[in-house]
Amino acid sequence: MISAVVMTGPGAPLELRAFERPEVEPGAVLLRTLGSEVCGTDAHLWKGQLAGVPYPIIPGHVSVGRVAALGPADATGDVARDVSGTPLEIGQIVTFLDVYGTCGRCWYCTVGHATTRCPSRRVYGITLSADEGLLGGWSEYVYLKPGVHVIPLPDGLDWRAFLAGGCGMPTALHAVTLGEIAFGDTVVVQGAGPVGLCAAVLAQLRGAGSVIVVGGPEARLDAAARFGADAVVDIATTTPEERLAAVRDATGGRGADVTIEATGAPEAVPEGMRLTRDAGRYVVVGQYTDAGAATFNPHLDLNQKHLDVRGCWGSDVGHVYRSVRVMSRYAKQFPWTDLITGEYPLAEAQAALEDVAAQRVVKALIVPG
Repeated sequence: MISAVVMTGPGAPLELRAFERPEVEPGAVLLRTLGSEVCGTDAHLWKGQLAGVPYPIIPGHVSVGRVAALGPADATGDVARDVSGTPLEIGQIVTFLDVYGTCGRCWYCTVGHATTRCPSRRVYGITLSADEGLLGGWSEYVYLKPGVHVIPLPDGLDWRAFLAGGCGMPTALHAVTLGEIAFGDTVVVQGAGPVGLCAAVLAQLRGAGSVIVVGGPEARLDAAARFGADAVVDIATTTPEERLAAVRDATGGRGADVTIEATGAPEAVPEGMRLTRDAGRYVVVGQYTDAGAATFNPHLDLNQKHLDVRGCWGSDVGHVYRSVRVMSRYAKQFPWTDLITGEYPLAEAQAALEDVAAQRVVKALIVPG
């Protein structure tokens, strides 16, 4: 039998359940889980802030595992392959895109080139039920259905290092790309969680002249400073007016060229609009779940400013692939594993979830083994 953590519903205590080892169908992959991140999204799921979740679920949407079993060739003679088209092998250490089932045929997939809006889209650890099998990372094994996008980790990239970025890295990569950061830009990142920290690193790699992180708590701001932020602003000890003054003082009175919202707090959005200079770019990536409404002045905050606001929800396989490449290439410059505050076995998943929800950690991992 295989042990896995199950979230039965919003607010309910997590349960440890036993599952049968699945038969591996043609084109499928069975991974022995090495580790899975505890993401802010998991805390939102526990609070019931995301619609369409088919509880019970096995949480854990970004994971790393070792290939334990491969299904036989399909009717055409094809076998399970990675995103480069190379056949997978037993023993490989891999990650995978948590999104499953995008159709490739609908308007959003073919014309809009926005696969995150495909109506067939489902997500490991979020919108795939535990009643359907081992479809989340907080488990001893993860079953990858045929068609799941698999990305091997390079030999030089420790699997813990990759999970230190977790879903924060591909999400931040998507946001930073949309922000079109240019050499010398002043970039403000709202939020010092994993997405914000990764965005601050990626802004540097894109040539930002200055990176300012606005957020908290102190442990996360310390991590931002260690990972290269030029300045940090603690929201616990400043008012919105003081934060605006600090950013304007650092930018000749103009505001940030690019601001990236990675907080998940609705009230951060109008504040971020005001932190951004006239004709600047504002990327909203932190509002993945519905945490409520916010109010802004469309004349002063948007139209008169010529503000370019860009929404960014989720990521696709290209962002995960590029994240693996970036984290491997810059592993010497950025000690990724320093972001990991704690590792928890399956039996302590409840404590891990509560620590993340309370922001007592920078990054928490579930490590079944």
